[in-house]
Amino acid sequence: MTEPLVVRRETHIAAPPATVFAFLTDPEKILSWMGTEVKTEPHPGGLYLVKGVSGRVARGAFREVVPVHRLAYSFGWDGDEEVPPGSGLVEIDLIDRDGGTLLRMTHSGLPNAAQCAGHDKGWAHYLGRLAMAAAGQNPGVDPGPHKA
Repeated sequence: MTEPLVVRRETHIAAPPATVFAFLTDPEKILSWMGTEVKTEPHPGGLYLVKGVSGRVARGAFREVVPVHRLAYSFGWDGDEEVPPGSGLVEIDLIDRDGGTLLRMTHSGLPNAAQCAGHDKGWAHYLGRLAMAAAGQNPGVDPGPHKA
């Protein structure tokens, strides 16, 4: 297999890129759509840590931070041998479009098709919640996506 295992998602968010960027980097804003505890240091080499994502801890480090346009960070799960912290790469581009933001996300470095399917389901859940929160709506309490 020559094509790497990648999850790709796009969603339109009814908010400007600067607002969406804040909801991806500011711990208080992240908590409105994902996790129960968040610590971010949005600069290259800075910590990305979100506890309570489907009952787990997501951990990585920022690699690229271009305010209001692009984020890239390593990604993985504490205590997970298949997808350990730092094993994957999440890249998010924010494109000003149609009075809002086109969010284009790529998650690479996943080890197999089952992990791709699970992460695709998780990203669909959380990006939907992000779109609501960034647009000023309350996505409610997060039950987390059910594991496949």
